[in-house]
Amino acid sequence: MRGQIVDIICGSVFVFIGLAAASIAVVRRRSGARLFLLLGVWSAMYGAMQLTQQSIVLQISPHWLQTVAPGANATMTYLVVVAAGLVFRELSLGRFRHLIDAFVLAGLAIAIGGVAFYFATGDNGRLIRYNNLLAAGLLTTLMVVLVVPRFSKKYLVLSNRGVLAIGTLLFAMEALFVNLLRPLGLNSPHLFDHLGFAIYLFSLGYSGLQLVFANERRLLSIEHELTIARDIQNAILPDCAPELDHLRVSTTYRPMTAVAGDFYEFIPVDRERLGVLVADVSGHGVPAALFASMIKVAVQSVAPCACDPKAVLSGLNRTLSGQVRGQLISAAYLWLDTEKRQALYSAAGHPPLLLWRKDKLQHIESNGLLFGVNAGSDGYPVCTIPILAGDRFLLYTDGITEPENAHGDAFGDSRLEQVIRVNHDRPPSELSAQLLSELRRWQPDSLTQKDDITLLVVDVV
Repeated sequence: MRGQIVDIICGSVFVFIGLAAASIAVVRRRSGARLFLLLGVWSAMYGAMQLTQQSIVLQISPHWLQTVAPGANATMTYLVVVAAGLVFRELSLGRFRHLIDAFVLAGLAIAIGGVAFYFATGDNGRLIRYNNLLAAGLLTTLMVVLVVPRFSKKYLVLSNRGVLAIGTLLFAMEALFVNLLRPLGLNSPHLFDHLGFAIYLFSLGYSGLQLVFANERRLLSIEHELTIARDIQNAILPDCAPELDHLRVSTTYRPMTAVAGDFYEFIPVDRERLGVLVADVSGHGVPAALFASMIKVAVQSVAPCACDPKAVLSGLNRTLSGQVRGQLISAAYLWLDTEKRQALYSAAGHPPLLLWRKDKLQHIESNGLLFGVNAGSDGYPVCTIPILAGDRFLLYTDGITEPENAHGDAFGDSRLEQVIRVNHDRPPSELSAQLLSELRRWQPDSLTQKDDITLLVVDVV
């Protein structure tokens, strides 16, 4: 018992550290989690190896554990090099990462062969020499990369490598001594093994925390920039719906992320005439939002021809097509003139305009090419619609119809129509709120919003 107490205590500590690190990594599931998970596995394997080699531990263990302990110990002896290689891989870049992959694959091959020999012959040391040489090569390679500044800057993700370099040097000196000299009959107290491994675990854990803190700072910086981007995008959208004599307008805008690729704009001429534009940039996030902000600038150039949907869309297409660089943009433009009691509508690859009139829902399609397909295209047909009191116009993006439920079924046009029919006598804002509520019910709580949502409702009163 006296001869085994140090190994038992150290083995138990390393198993506890390994389980704690792995548990934190599983709970955290953010930047740096995989490194701590691998460190935890490595530490737990090392500790379990020490425990399964102590006779007093096996004597008080259940019979099944005594039976599997030799095989488990042989397996962990070979796989500990693979675990170490995977830890190093999380800290490496470029060609060094590929070299670590080669070490891991070689270690895995030796482990498979060594374990196979053990179960076939009972000899767990048939390939241990090659395993030790591989471990020595892995440590030597890491030491070279850490010591040579040119290599460490190029092949390691760490900006400050001092603690890891010291820990690796101390552990390598002890490990090289064990792997190369003990087979020759030279021995040292096992406490040195445990101290060397503990120092190395500390240096790796410290390096992992460096990465975590660096990533957290980077994430905070990104979140700050996204907040600014969201504020800028909100600033380019209309502050409120325009007030006209015979029109009531409601807007609903729900970006999927902090910023969105959807865009809408009003071009009010006077209290009787209004232009309404809705656009949807392909993709999501910051790139789509940047192109959406370009539409705001482009709209200013076509505002003088607001009464002509074809001129508006053709002008936007010419302005944007040279800038979008492979992005596609759908758009719909509705011109409303309550004095003449006439509406004009045209679109560029956009979902149809919906018109609720006298208890009937009409789909109005008048599409030309998406923006970005052909800069010279001006083929945007215009549909003329007489305006009647009680009419309700709805312009929207496909984020309304595409959300899927748990079975993968899209919300679809039919359900959108049903919500409009059931709520046709409600004010525009209440219809919009009810539609959003139906969309939330349609999607499971576990699924996040998959697309930007924009809905404009215009009532003729």
